[in-house]
Amino acid sequence: MSPPAAPEWHELGDVAALKAKPLRQIVIGRTKIALSFADGTFGAVSGVCNHVGGPLGEGRFDEAGYLVCPWHNWKFHRVTGEGEPGYEADRVPRYELKEESGRLFVNLNAVTTRNKLPHDPHPLSRKLERAPGRLRLLGLATTAMDPAFLRFSTSDALLDVALEHASAALDCETQLIRVRDLAFRHCEGYYSKSAQACTWPCSITQMDSADQMERVYEGLVFWADAVIVASPIRWGSASSLYFKMIERMNCIQNQVTIRDNVLIRNKVASFIITGGQDNIQAVAGQMLVFFTELGFDVPQFPFIAHSRGWSAEDMERNVAYVQRSGALREGARALAERTVAKSRELLGHDPVVRTERAGRKAHKMEIVEID
Repeated sequence: MSPPAAPEWHELGDVAALKAKPLRQIVIGRTKIALSFADGTFGAVSGVCNHVGGPLGEGRFDEAGYLVCPWHNWKFHRVTGEGEPGYEADRVPRYELKEESGRLFVNLNAVTTRNKLPHDPHPLSRKLERAPGRLRLLGLATTAMDPAFLRFSTSDALLDVALEHASAALDCETQLIRVRDLAFRHCEGYYSKSAQACTWPCSITQMDSADQMERVYEGLVFWADAVIVASPIRWGSASSLYFKMIERMNCIQNQVTIRDNVLIRNKVASFIITGGQDNIQAVAGQMLVFFTELGFDVPQFPFIAHSRGWSAEDMERNVAYVQRSGALREGARALAERTVAKSRELLGHDPVVRTERAGRKAHKMEIVEID
């Protein structure tokens, strides 16, 4: 065992001034330190969280003296660096402090080491590989309704037609996810804290085993070769459930931006849009932008849609029209055929291993606090 390194003292500043702020992140060269003061005592531990490197010194500490990471709420004691009760072995390095002539100094050679408890990798973190077999088409239905009192959904109905046709006539394996059947949390804005805080798999999915958004991730990223997304029009936009779902997909797109890790390759997306009022082009435009930003390709004529227009408030007639319309059902089948044909075209090519995205590369910034 090697002897401990000789102390390397670095002056932090005036003691009285440093006491004025309960917690701060200090950067000295490549060393980040969370310096805290409470109950008459300074504490200095690593400012880098064990989870995904969040800035502990930019968070807060609770009544028990545990620093709470501002990214994902992991906790480490502000003086000892140890994890919260039950996780004491999960610790960040602790730094020695001393006061001389009203100045505070820190020894940059930590007196304890970092220790990360072993965690099994999340299933969604596995290598991307397409399993052999027939082409796989996923349907995502985003109509919101009370599952105890189901009603007829025009977008759901046309999606059912498309999937049935793909299974019966196009030799596809199909799967349907009705998003309303899933219990999952809203996106909690980790990306707005830091691009690095938005992780893959999603931070919420990693922390909450009951979060069923995992089914959507599994279907889109690993299982499906193609997807058809169906939504009603709600006040000129896609459904609120659609937006709740795609906000949780930011972790997929963010991997491209911050790590050049493209999770969606050689996959196709198309769309079914129905509503009692117009604005089809705007809804389709949002869907196309979002899913192509994830990495999906689209077939020629990538959506079908139906609307009776702004002045038609007779929704019962709108439902009846869709129920009777052979043209819309035929359109759903044709959309499935275009989607499947495009997917087979992509799967027949050599896979793209790298895609340049000019102007969309994030730059990591180091922010040093200056008093």
